[in-house]
Amino acid sequence: MPLARRFFGPSLLLLTACSGGTAPKTAAAPVPAPSVTPAEVMTLLGQLSDDSLRGRLTGSPGAFKAAVLIAREMQRLGLEPAGDSGYFQRVPLFRVTDTAGRVRVRLAASWAALDSIPSDRRVWAVNVLGRLPGADPSLAAEHILIDAHYDHIGAVGDPGNYCRAMGADSICNGADDDASGVVATLKVAQALRGGSRPKRTVLFATMTGEELGLLGAHWYVEHPALPISGLVANLEIEMIGRPDSLAGGAGKAWLTGYDKSTMGDRLAAAGIPLVADPRPDQEFFQRSDNYALALRGVVAHTLSSFNLHDDYHRATDDISRVDAAHMAAVIDATIRAVRLLADGPRPEWKPSGRPQPARPVP
Repeated sequence: MPLARRFFGPSLLLLTACSGGTAPKTAAAPVPAPSVTPAEVMTLLGQLSDDSLRGRLTGSPGAFKAAVLIAREMQRLGLEPAGDSGYFQRVPLFRVTDTAGRVRVRLAASWAALDSIPSDRRVWAVNVLGRLPGADPSLAAEHILIDAHYDHIGAVGDPGNYCRAMGADSICNGADDDASGVVATLKVAQALRGGSRPKRTVLFATMTGEELGLLGAHWYVEHPALPISGLVANLEIEMIGRPDSLAGGAGKAWLTGYDKSTMGDRLAAAGIPLVADPRPDQEFFQRSDNYALALRGVVAHTLSSFNLHDDYHRATDDISRVDAAHMAAVIDATIRAVRLLADGPRPEWKPSGRPQPARPVP
């Protein structure tokens, strides 16, 4: 039986067969950035953080449902599929049991390496990728990456989870972490798809396995949908569901590693309500998917408004605690930021700003 059918089942085949979509619009003149309403934000957020997905633990049926939902939304928006199986980029993961009896998930070095692992230890996992081609032929070899991670930490009782139950609630829905970022990624795609095409190609991605060690991002770096050499900038969106007073409150966000490159300065100078990460001691720059790309030399940062709330990695991180008006405002600002990155000068590392890997990266 073909690998796609054996590994992913009929839903993947349906998305692969039907994912062509229509060609992106080519409006002659720019249009104002559309306003994202709190209601539409909450509708999509509710789907991604519903109890039926059981916390979107990597390799779980809930993660599969989330990936299909995201792929169908990319298809609805008319993005071009950019994975190796329609919108899906397969990621070879497998389970191991450590010396303490804890189930862990690891990234195989290759698909051939995964074939040597018993089938009952293999994990279904994909990144979900959609592309909006750029309009400027002179920038045809350049693109930017806008991404979030759609996995979370699961539910009590799932093997390999580390969800902390709160009373009777045993599902860590991850509404803020990071269903909020996935919603933003898709809403940015909708805004750019509905207006004049950006000059550079924009690749939209939702990654798997971030909570388990940036697994999907590491695989993507080694197997990019578009050449890393043409990747001008990466903006990840992580935890924007609540205001952060240290960033200025509602509608404001912060950027990890702000002082390491020119990206933050340029966006702020253009009026984007964005400040430097107010908690550099937390090392957020190194703790999310952007870092895998930064180690390859890509100017890559994460936009967030995480305020260190007490619901982090708890069952109380659900949609009832999300500030929809704040989140919609941050998404509107992100749409403007992405347009600037896609159409403007490429950001650069500042002196000594580029992170250096502990060992040479090939």
